[in-house]
Amino acid sequence: MATQIADAPFKYRTSPTAIEAFEAWLKEHGQELPKHTHPWDVSRSDIFVEDRWQPIFAEMRAKAPVNWVEGTPYGNYWNVTTVKTIQHVESLPELYSSSWQYGGITIGDPPEDVTPEHLEERRLPMFIAMDRPEHTGQRRTVAPAFTPGEIDKMAAEVRMRTAAVLDSLPWGEEFDWVDKVSIELTTGMLAILFGFPWEDRRLLTFWSDWAGDVELGLARELNDTRFEILQEMAQYFGRLWMERTGAPPSRDLISMMINSDAMNHMSPQEFMGNLVLLIVGGNDTTRNTMSGIVQALDQFPDQRAIFEADPSVIPNAVQECIRYVTPLAHMRRTATEDADLFGQQIKKGDKLILWYISANRDEAVFDNPDKLIVTRENARRHLSFGYGIHRCVGARLAELQLKILMEEMHARRMRVNVTGNVRRVRANFVHGFRELGVTLSKF
Repeated sequence: MATQIADAPFKYRTSPTAIEAFEAWLKEHGQELPKHTHPWDVSRSDIFVEDRWQPIFAEMRAKAPVNWVEGTPYGNYWNVTTVKTIQHVESLPELYSSSWQYGGITIGDPPEDVTPEHLEERRLPMFIAMDRPEHTGQRRTVAPAFTPGEIDKMAAEVRMRTAAVLDSLPWGEEFDWVDKVSIELTTGMLAILFGFPWEDRRLLTFWSDWAGDVELGLARELNDTRFEILQEMAQYFGRLWMERTGAPPSRDLISMMINSDAMNHMSPQEFMGNLVLLIVGGNDTTRNTMSGIVQALDQFPDQRAIFEADPSVIPNAVQECIRYVTPLAHMRRTATEDADLFGQQIKKGDKLILWYISANRDEAVFDNPDKLIVTRENARRHLSFGYGIHRCVGARLAELQLKILMEEMHARRMRVNVTGNVRRVRANFVHGFRELGVTLSKF
């Protein structure tokens, strides 16, 4: 599998970041972007970067939980916006496909003028974008890395690294929490999972951002750059693959793939796709929740007071923060047959966008959903990890990292005050923070 990748000349870049490239492109070509004209076209990234998406989804949940939107820059699609409707779709994976062959898991589609050969070259199959039985075999390959036993083995190292990062922070001096804490902790965890060279761990964040920013597809030049960078990622991992081929099996994810009948014959595109899945899944989601926790506690001082007074609320508070933040805003499914979905007539080939960010604010399930409530009794009903056969394979590890972060903050009586710039991700898929200026004080 990886030989074709590993034989290529080895080079990789570290700049510009995806957001730097996209913001530079916007300055020159922003007027070229297609317009969002439908009031319920929530594929527009401005509502997320400006944090004003809440009332739009609330209106949909109240008036039409499943609704059809036409003429968007991402084509026509169904908005699916409540817990009930999303769980129904996700419980029928044969009818509502995740497969890359139908369009995959994000709202974007390839440009219409791309040749079939070019499209085939750039497809990135990954097991989250597969249906059964392929999905089952590949998921089973990596699942052993995330069993309760394996998570328990990681706990001491996660705590040690978390403590070291928090102890390195300046008190009474403003700094960027995203860079100093969220990125540092998540890239470190990914490096451990992959057995990735520690000195290069920040490459994982660089690649994750280029892989996960759906909006790059709106800029053809950047789409080309994105694919080149993902090829560089695959070359790097291809060498790790070749180094470990024939070595005794170990606990890292690359070794697990090598020793799996379901994954050791992957094409270069499939290898690249699964790397993207594991890196984005392990990086963006946890990273953005780590930032979202401190922003939410600052925004709701009454809830911060509960956390500071009683650390026993931390396990539940983690679930509530994951609900409140919702680090991935949506997942996509494609109908394989005509179907009735709560009175709406779905046609074969229709695109359905499952808005987890809306379901996690569903008034029918969560009282006062726009408020962080660290003692919320049903916080675990959130859909941030998905539902059904595609539920996030690394959910337990994400929960462990967040729990330990909150415990170590509490042990240091660390209050994180938002005092500087707050920049959110300009995206309709990844939901989180680019920058969060904070200052530490004691409680």
